[in-house]
Amino acid sequence: MLSLLLQPINITSFLWVIGIVAVIAIVFAALIVLVSKLCYVKEDEKAKAISENLAGANCGGCGYAGCSDFAKALSEGKASISDCGATDNESKQKIADILGIPFSASAETFAVVKCAGGINAKNKFEYIGNKGCENQILVMGGAKLCKDGCLGDGSCAAACTNDGISIVDGVPVTDKVLCTSCGACIKKCPKNLIELIPKTAVVYVACSSKCKGKEVMNACSVGCIGCGLCAKNCPQGAITMVENLPVIDYSKCSGCKVCISKCPRKTIKEL
Repeated sequence: MLSLLLQPINITSFLWVIGIVAVIAIVFAALIVLVSKLCYVKEDEKAKAISENLAGANCGGCGYAGCSDFAKALSEGKASISDCGATDNESKQKIADILGIPFSASAETFAVVKCAGGINAKNKFEYIGNKGCENQILVMGGAKLCKDGCLGDGSCAAACTNDGISIVDGVPVTDKVLCTSCGACIKKCPKNLIELIPKTAVVYVACSSKCKGKEVMNACSVGCIGCGLCAKNCPQGAITMVENLPVIDYSKCSGCKVCISKCPRKTIKEL
């Protein structure tokens, strides 16, 4: 055995082995380069530039899986800049310049929940089941006696990517500073109780019930009874009654808060 190990190495054979290994390595390297070129997907430079100007929240409020998908849709003309609430107007203008389209800056907004029921609203039964408003509403429309009342099970808070919603006394409360207007909570609410209003707003209507006074009073102690005193006493004429509910025109509202003082149910809230 020792004598075999001590035998001189055949240099020619050794060089042949090294050469064969080197050729194989070169062939595989060439194949890797060829395959990478054949399979290369050219990056959409326009979509990349758009993505760099988006907020990067990846909240899904625009209806797409994330900012990259939204940027791609924008570059292909399949989406609108206004679909993204999280991106500021300055960045949206840059995106519009990239796309070569006009852009009109809109007022900054944030989300409010058009219900103040919670512990002030009556239940028709005690809900025991999977957590989440989308689950509760499957059981007879949810536990609240008011068909338009917030179920308070926190689906909107769970959907918020910026921790901008907390549940207080059975209803969601949004944080004006933390809210990015992404719209994720709006899409998640099964009763469509959340809307975006200008950040400059001083008041909002915390009710969505279109029922008449007596029915509202039987279901909730803070629900709007459609008396219209807020609209009658608004010095700016910024409030109109639509289907028993006050609707505020924020372009006219001066923030005088007369509506708050006149509302007998304290349904109009100060921000």
